[in-house]
Amino acid sequence: MHWMTPLFLALLAATTIVRLWLSSRQIAAVRRGRERVPAPFDDTISLEQHHKAADYTMATTRLSRVGTLVDAILLLLWTLGGGLMLVHSLVSALSLGPLLTGTLVTLLAFIAMSALELPLAIWRTFRIEARFGFNRMTPSLFISDQLKSLVLMAVLGTPMIAVVLWLMAAAGSLWWLYAWVVWVAFSLALFYLYPAFIAPLFNRFTELTDAGLKAQIESLLQRCGFKSQGVFVMDGSRRSSHGNAYFTGMGNNKRIVFFDTLLESLNGQEIEAVLAHELGHFRRQHVRKRLMKSFAMTLVGLALIGWLRASPDAMAALGITVPTDALALLLALVISPVFTFPMTPITAALSRRDEFEADEYAAEQSDPTALIEALVKLYRDNSNTLTPDETHSRFYDSHPPAPIRIARLSQLANSR
Repeated sequence: MHWMTPLFLALLAATTIVRLWLSSRQIAAVRRGRERVPAPFDDTISLEQHHKAADYTMATTRLSRVGTLVDAILLLLWTLGGGLMLVHSLVSALSLGPLLTGTLVTLLAFIAMSALELPLAIWRTFRIEARFGFNRMTPSLFISDQLKSLVLMAVLGTPMIAVVLWLMAAAGSLWWLYAWVVWVAFSLALFYLYPAFIAPLFNRFTELTDAGLKAQIESLLQRCGFKSQGVFVMDGSRRSSHGNAYFTGMGNNKRIVFFDTLLESLNGQEIEAVLAHELGHFRRQHVRKRLMKSFAMTLVGLALIGWLRASPDAMAALGITVPTDALALLLALVISPVFTFPMTPITAALSRRDEFEADEYAAEQSDPTALIEALVKLYRDNSNTLTPDETHSRFYDSHPPAPIRIARLSQLANSR
């Protein structure tokens, strides 16, 4: 037996067990804290709202446990179970030539993987989100979103897949470096084009019409040295009652976007504080740093694909008996979550650090008390748990737990 088989199985088992253990801790912690609203939220969040947040968190966490088991089973089926080889065999029977065959195998495998994720997505949207009053998605809109995503995958993904496979076949031993350059250019182009050309395929974006709020925001943007192509309101309420805000794009194609649900629940000072936090990510270079980290990880991943492609025995040990370029690419993509899972708490810790820095910037540019009030409303309206398990939070959470974040902001407010 090749050493890759027991290593893969051991890592898959360990990852699955750890994920299930962490979710069990989260459910237990939320259940223990369900009957008492923790300070400093006890004056602003009712026990009924706290119950809803606890029950919502436990419901979504239970669904994630099902997802953990399904992921493990599907990964075994795609690899050692011969799923990827089955797709390859079906397409190879068409005798389309190496490049077209590889492109079609990769695209069909992606589509099949997306389709297998649909049942859990449907359950979450139309059962859990609906049960707690968050879902506003209709079945027709859900189907429309899925079809649009499928078309985008085909239109944008097919050329990219074909280029990478062509480089694998024609560019020699350093194909992975050339492929990385192409991927970086492709990603930057998507990042630039997303606000104006891709996002409007799914949502409607309108210019902010509240003159007073717009003037307040423009003053903040001027103080922060941020130039954008406009402040837009997105019809997030078509799909969910959850609220959010973000900025997107790059260069001279940056946009600030507010969910309409966010504008409905926050006042002007609170909206300004939330936006100041988002601008903090821009001013502290968090987006640029995350892009650079992503590009570095992609480079390492492509180099490892190069090694895997040159190791037929390792591919065979993972269920790939015909070592083609497309199957090497697919195999690396499907097994990568198992090998990168130990990095999850590191990534989460770096993200929480960025959130603290963005909060500090917001406290400098706006009223930290307004940011506290905005966050409390968002925790309440989005049913975010106020009593997460510490270990689960350290491992997964990209944002600091609510009590810790509010305490830090309170210190900043008191020091002004």
